[in-house]
Amino acid sequence: MADELFNACAYLLDRRVAAGDGDRLAVTGVGGDLSYNAMLYRVQRTATVLSELGLQPEQRLMMCMADSPEFVNLYLAAMRIGAIPVPVSTMQGADGLAELLRDSRARLLALSPEFAQLARDAVGDAPELRAVIAVHGADVGSLGVEVHDLDGLATAAAPRYEIYSTTADSPAFWLYTSGTTGKSKAAMHRHGSVRVVCETYGTQVLGIRREDRCLSAAKAFFAYGLGNSVLFPLSVGACAVLEPAPAKPDLIVERTAQFGATLFFGGPTFFANMLRGGLPGDSLRGVRLAASAGEALPAALYQRWTTHFGVDIIDGIGMTEMLHIFLSNCEGSVRPGTTGVAVPGYELRVVDDAGLDVSPGTPGTLLVRGDSAATGYWSRYAASRQVFQGDWLRTGDTYVQDEDGFFACLGRTGDMLKSSGIWVSPAEVEDRLLAHPSVAQAVVVAAPDADGLDKPVAYVLLQSAATATEEELIEHCGGLESFKRPRKIVFVGGYPTTATGKIRRVELRAMAATVLIQPVGAAQESG
Repeated sequence: MADELFNACAYLLDRRVAAGDGDRLAVTGVGGDLSYNAMLYRVQRTATVLSELGLQPEQRLMMCMADSPEFVNLYLAAMRIGAIPVPVSTMQGADGLAELLRDSRARLLALSPEFAQLARDAVGDAPELRAVIAVHGADVGSLGVEVHDLDGLATAAAPRYEIYSTTADSPAFWLYTSGTTGKSKAAMHRHGSVRVVCETYGTQVLGIRREDRCLSAAKAFFAYGLGNSVLFPLSVGACAVLEPAPAKPDLIVERTAQFGATLFFGGPTFFANMLRGGLPGDSLRGVRLAASAGEALPAALYQRWTTHFGVDIIDGIGMTEMLHIFLSNCEGSVRPGTTGVAVPGYELRVVDDAGLDVSPGTPGTLLVRGDSAATGYWSRYAASRQVFQGDWLRTGDTYVQDEDGFFACLGRTGDMLKSSGIWVSPAEVEDRLLAHPSVAQAVVVAAPDADGLDKPVAYVLLQSAATATEEELIEHCGGLESFKRPRKIVFVGGYPTTATGKIRRVELRAMAATVLIQPVGAAQESG
């Protein structure tokens, strides 16, 4: 019941200690180990610190922090006292951080040492900020607001055993969207949403168990990484392998072996980079399953990666607004090139522009309904009305469902392009290009030809040390209808991405605006 007491911190931590998991490792990694008992004691003392610093229920604690035990500690401690932790991207600049501080009206800001300079440049433009919490002795200097050392305060603090009287419907935390289509918006999540995602995707699709160790290339400051590195492992008494450094293929492989990861979480771009890195096929020995999200996983990339590393991938889709994955393939029944079926507990519809359901095989906009949905965007009424439509949430993705109930992504609704008067899915063209052995990644966007008519252009990243010509790749697409074939291949060394690793197609479209009227280049070689 919505009016029954429920607190996400208690669900993730106190409940596990009560179940006998106190001596089990909750987190491990280069930042150190903490058992569930040690984590609970640390959270109880940090809860006291936050309260003594004046943080009140429903006030915001912004967290600009690397993945570490203290990230988990502060996230849980804030929810324990009824306050709102707000993890934010560690990849943004000072202007971006200042904007989020103003937008959220955060009272406290917690910082890892590596982001001290970022704080010095951002804090002066955040009038409602009252204090900065320096983690692990972060040297932030003089900021014009109080600066407190978390280690010293927590060591001296008495543990706070009581838990604020929240319910499943009480506000718990905010997550800012990655901003692929404009300014970031804070999705406001309830305490109960944590239980929902853990007991749907976490247990029924991922199949996480107490013996697992979770390692995520995606960082915990956004929804996918938060579930992977905090919510799912803690919910069952498993262990999170936390890596503070930016994820790179060789580093992830090293940490997998060093800390015994059994579940690995990534995304299509990272999986492609792992193949480009020339890693040995046994690099992920010990990993029993990999999960993918963020973008649709092309069938060719799935086949290439799983064949090379010998680990299966379950591809799914989630949204910041839904907290985690609601549509996914399942281990043992993966259908490459699709995003799978609805996660138990969620309902899906594919609708036309009038909001009417379309028949299987007909593309439309994907809608989702489930109890992990955010309550809306903070201070964004119009945007909330556009996305949160009654019980249903409008994803903004174009999907098609087949007769067996599997859903395939055709791209973001705004990414679809019309060539020769016919709608073209970029994903279909990208899949064809990825079937070429020299192609590591491909992104297809629309660009005007000399007559001002949109045609497909492909931005291609080649495999390491591989070669291919533009003519060769266009010929490789000969199996597609003529209007779908790329009219131009642009070879690149990388793609513009958001802080969460999603490719910013809008920037590629801007770059492609005049590409078709430029001379065709000669053979290209990857760098």
